[in-house]
Amino acid sequence: MISIIGLEYILALYNMQHIDLAEGLGIKKQNINMWIKGKQKIPKKYLPVLEEIFGINSNYFNKNINEVDKLEIQKEKLKRDLNPIIEKHESVYRAGDINDMVQIPVYDKEEINRIERTIEKVKVMNKFKSALEVVDPNPYIDTYKLMVEILEKGQHEIIVHKTIQALAHYLEVLPNKITTGEEQMEFESEIFEVFDDYNY
Repeated sequence: MISIIGLEYILALYNMQHIDLAEGLGIKKQNINMWIKGKQKIPKKYLPVLEEIFGINSNYFNKNINEVDKLEIQKEKLKRDLNPIIEKHESVYRAGDINDMVQIPVYDKEEINRIERTIEKVKVMNKFKSALEVVDPNPYIDTYKLMVEILEKGQHEIIVHKTIQALAHYLEVLPNKITTGEEQMEFESEIFEVFDDYNY
């Protein structure tokens, strides 16, 4: 994947020419070119000015940005353009956070909510990819295959959610071993019920 300096991405997003930014900062266009090519760091004195011009956190301007960074920058631009109002907060599970359950804002502009969901999706995908990187020596590769199959078949989150609930029940009633007894049949029926409900 080709890396890109935050400032270059932000200029493209705002459809701003290098010369225009240079004039706004009172410097030469060559300085902007050096910053974008990563040959020179943006001096600290210009970071607050750039933050004011674009409404983007100064941390993004000098760094090589990834997909999540790009989405966060797009979100900040949307917030500035649409001036959304927070209608409410929702409690959601966010793996990796200290408390797991976090409060997230729900805006009155669907574009903002959509990009928030996309950011979460990309973060989860990145975590999944990171997990797969340690799978090779792992004897439980079949577990990952099962997860991928569930995700492929369950194109709607509710199906994946119900399947995970069934798996959780399975692990709760059979923590030590797999059997062919009543508990196993109950687990299997819950899984099949999920797919039957959604014609899978």
